[in-house]
Amino acid sequence: MRSPSSYAAVLVAASLTTQAQAQFLVNELSFGYGPRIAPEGQTLIPNFSIQGRPGIPELLSNKLILTPVYPGNQRGAVWSDKEIKNTNWIADVEFRANGPERGSGNLNIWIARDGSHKIGAESIYSTGKFDGLALVIDQYSGTGGMLRGFLNDGTTDFKTHHSVDSLAFGQCNFFYRNLGRPTQIKIRHSEQKFSVEVAGRPCFESDKIRLPAGYNVGITAASSDNPDSFEIYKLVVLTDDSHHYGGAQANHDSYASHQEAAHQDNTQQQQQQQQQQQQQQQPPFQGKQRFGRSGQTQVEDPYDNAIPDQDADKISSSKAQFADLHNRLQSVNHHLTSIFRTINQNAGVGEQRHAELSVMIGEVRGILHKFDKLDVIEHRLGDIEKEMRSLRSELSGRLRESENAIKYHVSDKHEEIADKVHGHVKGGHTKLILVIVGSQLVLLGAYFYYKRSKSIPKKYL
Repeated sequence: MRSPSSYAAVLVAASLTTQAQAQFLVNELSFGYGPRIAPEGQTLIPNFSIQGRPGIPELLSNKLILTPVYPGNQRGAVWSDKEIKNTNWIADVEFRANGPERGSGNLNIWIARDGSHKIGAESIYSTGKFDGLALVIDQYSGTGGMLRGFLNDGTTDFKTHHSVDSLAFGQCNFFYRNLGRPTQIKIRHSEQKFSVEVAGRPCFESDKIRLPAGYNVGITAASSDNPDSFEIYKLVVLTDDSHHYGGAQANHDSYASHQEAAHQDNTQQQQQQQQQQQQQQQPPFQGKQRFGRSGQTQVEDPYDNAIPDQDADKISSSKAQFADLHNRLQSVNHHLTSIFRTINQNAGVGEQRHAELSVMIGEVRGILHKFDKLDVIEHRLGDIEKEMRSLRSELSGRLRESENAIKYHVSDKHEEIADKVHGHVKGGHTKLILVIVGSQLVLLGAYFYYKRSKSIPKKYL
């Protein structure tokens, strides 16, 4: 008897298979759905143009390396030569990012008009005015990974905008760097809804976004001094109408089989996640309880109900021997299933902890990098202290020299002025006394003359 979770998984797989069968592959807008991206011996992807700065991205048999892991400051892009001719479509992208833990590169998925000429190999931060949609994947705001959506009608210049990050209309967090496997981004657009999925899980959706026909599909990547390597494994566009495209059904069977395998993988992952959730909801130890004579609760080991050992002499008939062998094989199968389930659960937990540990290690490295700057500042402060000490000693010497020179000049001038004053004072006291005495005598004579003239009688005629 199947559990409800298995029925749900079957229904999900059936719905996904039905949806995949209702879509038609557009060869002119797709690559990576077959064994090779480009025909053998060719260095270009049919119906696509590859751009790069300073070098052209490297094309391998199963992937396109937009930015290499070394050196940094690279840009790469791939754009479709043809446009999307209807409004109901699905864009499926698989990529992988490798590089240092603190890499600061970004990957941009574009649905834009005339993207190869107006956008080229630019990112969302360096492009100007564009008409269309951009999905940006980077480590924005120090997160382990984030996908954000941007829209522009051709009027906003993103290159000169004061805050490009504030223009995002939707976002979700996910880990994408150094996973060792590709990550799938699926974009769905119809007249009713626009949605984005990451690794089979919904990221964000909106019923207010409508993109007209006539847009090109493109992917650009940019790396900085701390480089990131972005590799594109697949870019597939599906539509529900094959009349607009001449080769829409050419490779539909191969892609359908590929999608069916992917859906089976997703179904298995969903079943494993459901089993893990059920196990996490259950108590850590599932056993029967019994009460001892002392009244204390005793917990039985769940493996105590295994088939007890029996002597071979007690099994007399072949039927009993077959039944015993059947029961024991069943018990072994149950135990092996439990072991595999536990191993699978531990592997998922280990991968999650590895991702968390990678983020924590990156943060620690960033903090240690700041400590390196502190060492540089300390060395510079030591150099400044040495220079200040030498400047202080030099100023002290200069001040002593100036003081000695001033004392020398002042002492010479002081002695010279003292000699002059002494000479003037030595010969000037006598003259001063004579002047004072003479003036007193003159005043005294004038007084007697006045008295005498006053005492003489006056004669009148």
